[in-house]
Amino acid sequence: MILVLGGHGFVGSNVCKLLDRKGAPYVAPTKAELDLENLDATFGAFQSIKPEKVINCAAFVGGIRYGTTRPIELFDKNMRMTLNILRAADAAKVRRLVNPIANCAYPARAELFREEEFWDGPLHESVMVYGFARKAFWVGSWAYNRQHGLDVINLILSNMYGPADHFHPERSHALGALVKKMFDAKQSGAAEVPVWGSGRPVREWLYVEDGAEALVRGLDCPPEIDPVNVGVASGLSIGDLAAKIADAVGYKGRLAFDPSQPDGAPFKTVEGSKGERLLGWTPQISLDTGIARTVEWYAENRMNLA
Repeated sequence: MILVLGGHGFVGSNVCKLLDRKGAPYVAPTKAELDLENLDATFGAFQSIKPEKVINCAAFVGGIRYGTTRPIELFDKNMRMTLNILRAADAAKVRRLVNPIANCAYPARAELFREEEFWDGPLHESVMVYGFARKAFWVGSWAYNRQHGLDVINLILSNMYGPADHFHPERSHALGALVKKMFDAKQSGAAEVPVWGSGRPVREWLYVEDGAEALVRGLDCPPEIDPVNVGVASGLSIGDLAAKIADAVGYKGRLAFDPSQPDGAPFKTVEGSKGERLLGWTPQISLDTGIARTVEWYAENRMNLA
């Protein structure tokens, strides 16, 4: 039995859809059914379900604004979940735990993220708290593996995007925020769309179905305690991303970059050759295809979004 934590969220729901297509048995408790911040509840769920394998999609996360305005919640909630999940998985003798780590766990000065440089400097201040919490999951994984033999695969993933992503200004990442801004501006006839920052930072994006595929493949890949990148070593600037989204939406107005707003780290691209070897696979969905699918979903569902 596979236990999917956070299985009703953005990433987790795509993992569950993929497991459904593969006919793999799994359970995915809702947040109301399983509070991962509560140690007793987490232990109880693991002991009751007795999962053979676990995919962890549970996280408390938001975009750059969220990270700078709510660092306490990001630290407290994610660290509690990290400790509780590792303790419960160890006690339940889980055979394999698959865990995603956001690429913001890499040092701020890195341009192309390579696993051997994971510890080569401090994190960027804009993502320090969340990046540290995700990095701490790897440290905990190493400790439980070293002392008790817990088998954990930590996959480092780029920012995921796609249908049913967060589009709220406070919770969304740049891509989701820009889809909403462009589409809403086109509908209202606005002459310009504000874009945070200078437009120069470079980002690599991972379509959510590719992210789900990587996590599911992690269930059966060879053991590897060190971090594993999943990526294609190719990014584009926020300015170019905004132009792509404007084209996909059909927005013809001006893009108004606002350098008074934070840029975040200057580069986030991922060298993924180790992940390709380990998983026997590399991300398949192009950015143009992924943006088109995301825009189409937003157009059809935006009136139902909070």
